Amino acid sequence: MGDGVRYIGTAERRARLGLRHRLTGATRAADPAQVADSLVALHGTDPATVYLAVGARLTDPAKTVAETERALYEERTLVRMHGMRHTVFVFPTELTAVVHASTGLAVAARERASLIKSMAKAGAPDAAWLAEVEESALAALARRGQATAAELAQDEPRLRERFVYAAGKSYEGVHTVSTRLLRVLGVEGKVVRGRPLGSWTSSQFRWAVAPEHPELDAAAAQAELLRRWLAVCGPATEADLKWWTGWKVTEVRRALTAIGAEAVSVDEGTGYVVQGDTSPVDGPAEPWAALLPGLDPTAMGWQQRDWYLAPELRPSLFDGSGNVGPTVWWNGRAVGGWAQRGDGEIVWRLLADLGSEERHAAETAVAAQAERLRGWVGAARVTPRFRTPLEKELSA
Repeated sequence: MGDGVRYIGTAERRARLGLRHRLTGATRAADPAQVADSLVALHGTDPATVYLAVGARLTDPAKTVAETERALYEERTLVRMHGMRHTVFVFPTELTAVVHASTGLAVAARERASLIKSMAKAGAPDAAWLAEVEESALAALARRGQATAAELAQDEPRLRERFVYAAGKSYEGVHTVSTRLLRVLGVEGKVVRGRPLGSWTSSQFRWAVAPEHPELDAAAAQAELLRRWLAVCGPATEADLKWWTGWKVTEVRRALTAIGAEAVSVDEGTGYVVQGDTSPVDGPAEPWAALLPGLDPTAMGWQQRDWYLAPELRPSLFDGSGNVGPTVWWNGRAVGGWAQRGDGEIVWRLLADLGSEERHAAETAVAAQAERLRGWVGAARVTPRFRTPLEKELSA
């Protein structure tokens, strides 16, 4: 280009995606920690997403459940905690301090203030009382190692205190102190999600005391988080970065400057890559297909998605709140969706317009991935937390 800024087109962006997100046969990972480290964060709102995202990227998917559970609950190399946009993710443990300082502190302050305000409006006990309950609950959790909210309430009965939230509003409800307080403590980085009560697909979980971590400078932590993410997902626009982090645009720009990010040109306008990442990237040696779960970090990685997901496919693949469902991928773009039926069969459908020859190759590769998925999921039944039109249709 005349201004010296390199243009990175759709084909190269798809090649980067396949290689850096460990979706090609040659780039699959040896263990779950390697997957999480490569992607920075795995969406953890739906517990099954973590396992399905890991399994899609492991060299040996048969190890998915056992090794992911070991990493999360025994070795603690992975931690499930609140992060960007007040969402639950699974991070490498080494990143907990970075996530807490870069995104958690500001959200935590708002969450605690909101809880205290809600309790005051309902005539519930004050902030000093809440601090006593919090200290007692954390001590009980430390003694137990892991516990459900109900188990903690056995040790600290004041957690059962109830108050009316949003009285007179359409969304009025009765909350217990435990429900709101544990959520606040999670955002504050004091507690993390522990082992589920049931299998790996269960959404009922225990709490555990968060691993100790140093307190970092917020601006330095933001620079580090953005550097790691951009190395995996670059090029990305300011809009992508602001959306993914949940930060103000001024914070995004400050972090870009701090890491010396380089500007490139993409179809949406100006994009950014980490310093030294402007050289052309060759595509994978072989065509590839993947079946990714709802909320997978690849599908949810960017706000501006036209380069890998055609707008006409979105009504079938997303729910009404913008959550992506299970997707079928072919050579760097989402081309359809999949679901699991009650008998365990993995069913899928291609929605994208592919030429006859390419469609045949895609169907063969996708069918192989469906068998791979069914092989390691076994008897487990996976229903996405956020149902989408195509997933509901296929699973019926």
